[in-house]
Amino acid sequence: MKPLHLELAVAVRTLVLIGGGEFSFGETSEIDELLLRAMPADRRTVAFLPAASGSAEYATHLGAYFKQIDASVETVNVPIYRPRDARRLKNLNYLLNPGMIYLGGGVTNNLLAAIHESATDVAMRDAAANGTVIAAIGAAAACFGTYARDMRGLTTALPALGWLADTVIDTAFDPQNDTALRRLISIPGTKLGLGIPPSTALVIRQGGDAEIVGSGNVAAFRKE
Repeated sequence: MKPLHLELAVAVRTLVLIGGGEFSFGETSEIDELLLRAMPADRRTVAFLPAASGSAEYATHLGAYFKQIDASVETVNVPIYRPRDARRLKNLNYLLNPGMIYLGGGVTNNLLAAIHESATDVAMRDAAANGTVIAAIGAAAACFGTYARDMRGLTTALPALGWLADTVIDTAFDPQNDTALRRLISIPGTKLGLGIPPSTALVIRQGGDAEIVGSGNVAAFRKE
């Protein structure tokens, strides 16, 4: 199959957007093994961002799981929960040069409130350009387009991180119910809508070529 080509607004080496799934039940194992293989050999630290869920325990459980796959990997929780946390130098230093930055799932509103147009987003962009693997799952993955669904239902969508140009993303996507994705695509200026189901990831490489990894298929709707 011809690879999907995406328009990147940020320089990345490897950006992995995961539709969802419970790592503890093995639902993302193929994706997680790819993530650890993609990390630079001399940088085996995962910097975990908990802003979407607000849970520090998430990093502890994910770190133990990663260590079962690769004992050389260490996971650090970067305590960014609110906008002021996203400005703290100590937190930004964790993002300078890890092998991977992993954004855990939760609520789009929480993540965007904490890091949208922040020093943390700038630090992640710099790290991505320097070879750090950027991975996000569920609601966090949905934030890498130009808009993300408002999970609190107050508006149709929220301005998102904008790493993918003119693109919107719906995670935990169900092809039998694409209403949320179609609403996002209707936003003016949007050209592409991506629906990523659970246990499935879109792996985006430098230059914008992407491949699908996992058990499902990614839906791509282009607006003329």
